[in-house]
Amino acid sequence: MARRTVPVIMDEQALLGLNPNADACYRQRALAYFEQLKESQDAWEVCAEALAKGIYSDDHVKFFCFQVLEHQIKYRHGALSALQQQLIRETLMKWLQSQLMNIHPEKPFIRNKAAQVLALTFVRDYLTLWPKFFFDILSLIGLNPHGVDIYLRTLMAIDAEVVDRDIQHSPEETRRNTLIKDSMREQCIPSLVESWFQILQAYQQSHSELTCQCLEVVGAYVSWIDLNLIANDRFVNVLLSHMSMEDLREEACDCLYEIVNKGMDPVDKTKLVESLCQVLQSAGFFNVEQEEDVDFLAKFSRLVNGMGQSLVLSWTKLSKVGDVKVAAETLRALEAKVPLLLQLLVHEDDDISANIVGFCYDYLHVLKQLPLLTDQQKANIEAIMLAVIKKLTYDDEYNFENEGEDEAMFVEYRKQLKMLLDRLAQVSPELLLESVQLLSCWQTAPFMEVEVAIRLLYMLGEALPASHGAHFSGDNAKVNTLQDMMRTLITSGVSEYQHSSVSLEFFETVVRYDKFFIVEPQHIASVLMAFLDHRGLRHASPKVRSRVAYLFSRFVKTLHKHMNAFIEDILSRIQDLLELAPPENGFPALLTSDDQLFMFETAGVLIVNAESPAERKQALMRSLLMPLTDAFRMLLAKLPEEADEERQTALADCLSHAVGFASRTSKAFSNKQTVKQCGCSEVYLDCLQIFLPALSCPVQRGSLRSAVRSFLHRMIICLEEEVLPFIPAASEHMLKDCEPKDLQEFIPLISQITAKFKGQVSPFLQQVFMPLVVAIFEVLGRPAEENDQTAALEKQMLRRSYFTFIQTVTGSGMNEVMANQGAENIERVLFTIIQGAVDFPDPIAQKTCFIILSKLVELWGGKDGLVGFPDFIYKHIVPACFMAPLKPTFDLSDAQTVLVSILTHKLHIELCQVLQQPDSKVVRNYMKVRTAPSVAYLFCLSAH
Repeated sequence: MARRTVPVIMDEQALLGLNPNADACYRQRALAYFEQLKESQDAWEVCAEALAKGIYSDDHVKFFCFQVLEHQIKYRHGALSALQQQLIRETLMKWLQSQLMNIHPEKPFIRNKAAQVLALTFVRDYLTLWPKFFFDILSLIGLNPHGVDIYLRTLMAIDAEVVDRDIQHSPEETRRNTLIKDSMREQCIPSLVESWFQILQAYQQSHSELTCQCLEVVGAYVSWIDLNLIANDRFVNVLLSHMSMEDLREEACDCLYEIVNKGMDPVDKTKLVESLCQVLQSAGFFNVEQEEDVDFLAKFSRLVNGMGQSLVLSWTKLSKVGDVKVAAETLRALEAKVPLLLQLLVHEDDDISANIVGFCYDYLHVLKQLPLLTDQQKANIEAIMLAVIKKLTYDDEYNFENEGEDEAMFVEYRKQLKMLLDRLAQVSPELLLESVQLLSCWQTAPFMEVEVAIRLLYMLGEALPASHGAHFSGDNAKVNTLQDMMRTLITSGVSEYQHSSVSLEFFETVVRYDKFFIVEPQHIASVLMAFLDHRGLRHASPKVRSRVAYLFSRFVKTLHKHMNAFIEDILSRIQDLLELAPPENGFPALLTSDDQLFMFETAGVLIVNAESPAERKQALMRSLLMPLTDAFRMLLAKLPEEADEERQTALADCLSHAVGFASRTSKAFSNKQTVKQCGCSEVYLDCLQIFLPALSCPVQRGSLRSAVRSFLHRMIICLEEEVLPFIPAASEHMLKDCEPKDLQEFIPLISQITAKFKGQVSPFLQQVFMPLVVAIFEVLGRPAEENDQTAALEKQMLRRSYFTFIQTVTGSGMNEVMANQGAENIERVLFTIIQGAVDFPDPIAQKTCFIILSKLVELWGGKDGLVGFPDFIYKHIVPACFMAPLKPTFDLSDAQTVLVSILTHKLHIELCQVLQQPDSKVVRNYMKVRTAPSVAYLFCLSAH
């Protein structure tokens, strides 16, 4: 044994801090002690001695000792002496030996940690220092239950370290793991398998927990060991006996599933699955309807799914190589499982059904590839279709108004069933069309039957192929059937059904097939009424109302050309839904503000696309927006007088909603129907005049400015140059008392104006340029806490926005905007660009800065350029090309940084072109003197 000189004296005060209930000072001391033991060359040995001799009874101290050993093995193993490595091995074996004599086992968390440490030691030492790892453990523990428990836990920990594909490994670790598995196959796997068999036999009656652990180990290892060691009569007989034991059957199912899933030759796989199926069927496990244990059936369904998918894979491989005879035998074996598949698919427990969906999907894919279907195969398709329809149906317990975890799981399960329906449509679209029948007696049917009938019609739209939703053109049989179904849906009166799920499904389906109304526009009026009355927008359920507001918007956008006769009637009927809900009103509104956005957009679409003269459109738009502007004026006057902060926030939200609603109506305009053509410019200019005073409101500035800014963005698009007179005053207000977020949102507005109007706004830009820059510098210069990540991110985003603005100005051909700012201001701005290119480790900002520098060199670098700029090039731009790549933060593994390196190279070439001889020699000489080899290499690299 390794000789030690370190006495077993641990810091008892520090150990007190290991208790979860200990004071913070003790916990801090324990943490410091842990770090000390981890980093010491030999102090950790006290932990080894404590474990080997069982000195401490406190569970937290034991766990602590294992953690210290774990650190040594994980991170310092190579630095340990041979004696110290031996000490760790001996410590673990002594601790394991002590477990055999304990009356009670250690707590599970200690056993798990011990298993992890044993597994780490195995990985480090097995190939070189401890080839008899398993033989030593097995000879020590025999069949002692405490020892067997640690042994099995260690095997699972080894699986996690060596085999588990979900854990990422380095190439070196992968090579090492391959060597370990190869060595285990040669030296010890047969012995391990024998030990598993002995454990299963010895403990199947007395220790169900150990037996389940052992079955889990077999399942984990079977994927990479010789299958014949497991798939033999004695092992399979034991597993089948476990399938009849209540405590073991689920784990036995999982074990069989892993055996079936093992990769192998398709012929061998088919034989394995068939032999297993015969045994299971003989034992009565295929009589699903007689089994009451749903947890076991869920596992059994997963096993059948694995067997079925394995047969599908074998058939696919055999078909590809042209082995027709064996492929046909495999297909027969596959189809023999279909009755069992159907029993599981239609089972009332959704987990059992969901576990077999994969096999069902793959089986349908096989049928899709066959040239002709037999009568039995057609019957199978029909049976699957009926099962899917049945399982799509809601049950009585589904809570539509307060959906929880169970409801979410059913929604996900429905998505799986939809995949089956889509596959069914590919295999037999005609049969699917025939199977979907709308209920003729919906008045007396339960809601779930009515809902699923409409749901299936909706699903047909995605299951049956149609280009751009054109379901009502092309294949006459399909078109006629779908038209009949839609006609029945609309004329049957089912929209009156008093259940939210049916109401929602009706409107979803109507909008899904909105192109039906182009073919049969006579039905538009009745559907519009359903949208507008108690069935839709005025439904008792807020969930239905909210969804219908969105669906109504889509319906109108598609069919507005066919609604001209109803436009003013619709606007009249929805007028109360367009009212701005004042904060003092205690009554809940029918629609939320988000829902109202859709309603305003819908109203805008109806007005803009009406076949009315411009004067009428203007009058309708004014009547739509005037209530908003009137309410806005009144609320804005109240806001500064309100002292209560909650009331202030409520008023500001209401004001923001008013601006947002007005903005949303402008989305109705297009290139064909502009604001000017519709005569609505004056209406929106009036809105703008009313909204702009909010920018100078002394309270709730953030939300108000954000809302008005968004409106200005829309007006720049819609009103074009008519909005320009309002921009200077708006900008002045928005630059006062700025926060980083305000500026960050304001800069895109100025950039939009610059890019759209260019020379038209040059005088304004010259005027606002330095105030904007000064405001940005002032915000960036504000002190912030060193660890305030939010403030740092805000500043980074503002800095990026600033550089983007400079890029927009320089790239829009407005040289004069910067040139007329005065030499001192120009130099100040230029230095910020150099700083952004070199000093800030932000490749996105660096990229923008080098683009700006390139443009400035092009504009000002020649003989007729800005006075003094060539000197600036020599002193600052040339060095920037070298200094940026030399920064330790310049990471060429980052894609954005690579772009920066390319831009520095391009700028260097431009400099040589602009600074003609002999100046280019100066640049080359500068490179010789200042450029490190790495930078020279970088320039060569980026040149290619």
